[in-house]
Amino acid sequence: MPRNSFENYPMSWRPTLKNGTGPLYIRLATQLENDIAHGVLRPGTKLPPQRELADFLDINISTVSRAFKICSQKGLLSGTVGSGTYVAYDICTNIFATSTFSKPHLIELGSMMPETIPQDEVVSLFQKMLTEPDFGKLFQYSHGIADWQREAAAKLMERVGCPVPADQVLTASGGQNSIAAIFAGLFQPGDRLGVDPLVYPGLKSAAKLFGIQLVPIQQENGEMSEAGLRYAVKNDGIRGIYVMPDCQNPTTHTMTAGCREMIARVARERNLIVIEDGINSLLLEEKRKAIYADAPEKTIFLLSLSKTVNPALRLAYLAVPKRYYQEVDNALYNINLSQSSLLLELASRLIVSGQVDALLERRRKGLLLRNQITDQVLSHYDVLGDSTSLSRWLRLPYGITGTEFEHIALEHGVFVYGSERFTVGKDAPAGAARLAICAPDSIKALEHGLLILTGLLNSL
Repeated sequence: MPRNSFENYPMSWRPTLKNGTGPLYIRLATQLENDIAHGVLRPGTKLPPQRELADFLDINISTVSRAFKICSQKGLLSGTVGSGTYVAYDICTNIFATSTFSKPHLIELGSMMPETIPQDEVVSLFQKMLTEPDFGKLFQYSHGIADWQREAAAKLMERVGCPVPADQVLTASGGQNSIAAIFAGLFQPGDRLGVDPLVYPGLKSAAKLFGIQLVPIQQENGEMSEAGLRYAVKNDGIRGIYVMPDCQNPTTHTMTAGCREMIARVARERNLIVIEDGINSLLLEEKRKAIYADAPEKTIFLLSLSKTVNPALRLAYLAVPKRYYQEVDNALYNINLSQSSLLLELASRLIVSGQVDALLERRRKGLLLRNQITDQVLSHYDVLGDSTSLSRWLRLPYGITGTEFEHIALEHGVFVYGSERFTVGKDAPAGAARLAICAPDSIKALEHGLLILTGLLNSL
């Protein structure tokens, strides 16, 4: 179709393909990426249908499809069957990164870092280990996990509602690396994974790295709905889902028992892989049943220790069904994500000795105080979360976006994460910001940062 037939036809994007070298779909993808980067295409813009764009450019539709696929795998586009393709809302999530480090007195409320607390139990155990004759062996390459260490891990998982047999436990060097190993072992580039419409940026980064497309699942009362999950299975072809049932990052929502049971049931019926992230589960005051308990053959449960026990323990335990065990184990080995012998030994002794309980209790007391201060300072605003939340979700006044508030706060010396950083899909997120209340190095710094935010909110 000749181009001039589109002169009076509304199109959100009218690229001009110049002569050049290399495959045409690469050149089109490059132009699309450049137009997004330079603001020609804004977040949330709906792109022309692929066939329409192909007619406009007088090229094959497969060329457009391949260009869109490249940009989708980079996280620049979002699309679902029947709704079209949109410029993703999180394309500018790092626009303030460079300016962040240029401010000498910045109060950190953006990155999720645990509060600094006394670690007497860890120090005592480590000092004892130093006196043992075989201590030097812990500096060698890991030779796997011992039976007693598997049993220690299973014991800890049982405490958070995940009754895993000890022989189905794997270990990795942290929760983020666990997710990378699962993606590498069980998924292929182009596979689709269902997620909440707001998820933590690390998951999005891992998905982008492995070419996995994230699909937002329709919500009901702040959690995945059965209708939304079944729709995504049927229409979007998702292979699995990722969930953080306890104190979800960033919204702080804790999933109901009914939703957990629903996910387990649908996963069994539709052969879905469930990645259940229990990063916050150890901090809960009451034990909740994990999804794994109802669908142990379909669920991989992750329990990392750095945010809840000790930041130096870059260690995660994985409860892995037998059908997936070998693939995940191979991925951990092949991309060198296996655990440190030293950290595994230290963590296992903490669990077996029972001294991990004192650490967790100290962590809860610190969280209680920080959450109380947050509630007091922001008492006139809508802040989600409770006494065990590592972060809080601040809903902003109408008309203020998360990105705008992030920028304003940064200019006043406080770093927060706006809701766009967590967004998946084509829909604009509600104006909100995540406050990492454990990141400031003192209670005084936390209170000062919150007071600055209160002043900004009052002026909006």
